[in-house]
Amino acid sequence: MSVQKRSGVVLIATAAVMSLALAGCAKQTAAGNEGGSSPAASGGESSSASAADEGQSGAVSLADVTVALVSGGAHPYFQPWKQAGQDAVADFGIGGATFNEAGEWDQSKQTTAIEGLAAQGYTAFGVFGVSATDINSNFQALKDQGFSVGSLASCPAGDVNKADFCLSTDTELAAYKSATGVIEAMGGTGNLVHLTGSPVDTNTQRRIQGVQRAVDETNGKVKLLTTITDVEDDLLSGQKAVTDLLATQGNDIQGIVSSGYNSSVAATQGIIESGLPIRFVGTDNDKSVLDAIAAGKIDGTVLQNPYGQGYIGTWALANLKSGACTMKTPGVVVDSGSFLVTKANVDTYEDERTAKTKEILKQFQGELLDCK
Repeated sequence: MSVQKRSGVVLIATAAVMSLALAGCAKQTAAGNEGGSSPAASGGESSSASAADEGQSGAVSLADVTVALVSGGAHPYFQPWKQAGQDAVADFGIGGATFNEAGEWDQSKQTTAIEGLAAQGYTAFGVFGVSATDINSNFQALKDQGFSVGSLASCPAGDVNKADFCLSTDTELAAYKSATGVIEAMGGTGNLVHLTGSPVDTNTQRRIQGVQRAVDETNGKVKLLTTITDVEDDLLSGQKAVTDLLATQGNDIQGIVSSGYNSSVAATQGIIESGLPIRFVGTDNDKSVLDAIAAGKIDGTVLQNPYGQGYIGTWALANLKSGACTMKTPGVVVDSGSFLVTKANVDTYEDERTAKTKEILKQFQGELLDCK
């Protein structure tokens, strides 16, 4: 699948985000929050009336738009989308948002789920396609029916994106950050192992490229001993792979990099339990990984921005469907951000992630959308 088994933490709000959120295409001010955590909520006023204003002739009110955020299946990574959608509804006066994970990592089942949501009256869709090679046909079908569509957390394979936009992690860059982080911890030399997902997943291939780029930059000082794929289906798969790896090659390994959620949890557990002097940087923010970083037991992890994907995606999709805005470049790809977390910033990394979300929101408002 196109996302490694991964998780995200809801953004901590700052009042500074408010000015960007209020600069959006539709006429609204901020209201509602998740305990004060949504980007537009801090210090805002109620907006349901102003958000209902219908802009130019032919446009519909944001209050008439309902957004469905559809993951490929159940996975911790997507859980922040639930709150992100609800926060965007409250902050911008959107008619409603739902989160659906009924796809079960099967493209036909996800397609059925999307069709069901359309039949229920949802008019805008943010979708993580199960099949990166086939999802464009779903995007085109939705567009042909007049829906606004965003590709979230993963872009279609190849160079064509039939959705209005793709808001996703640059997975090659994220893996590169993980690899350079562990190589630095290794002292720039030694044997490295890469743990990742399905080799037929285009995102896995991008991650493999990112790790290889970091290794190549050492000019032979670091050797990529092996790349172990297919360890992201569940935690048990990751645990078995790590156990076998450490039992057979543990003494020959100086560093491990994981570009997936489950393998990061498994490697953290395995390295700590083994007592081997192996440096490690993983992916995503499972509590056990962050706790191990804070305790100095592993070196770091690279986080992504699922909350920002869901929040900004919901806002943009609603504005597109309402007719208030159009895409300047249909199908544009936007990096939602990745962030290296070490012991030095494990308590403050949310500041960087919040800043990135502000930047993306400003980018959509000022550069990517043409609003009336």
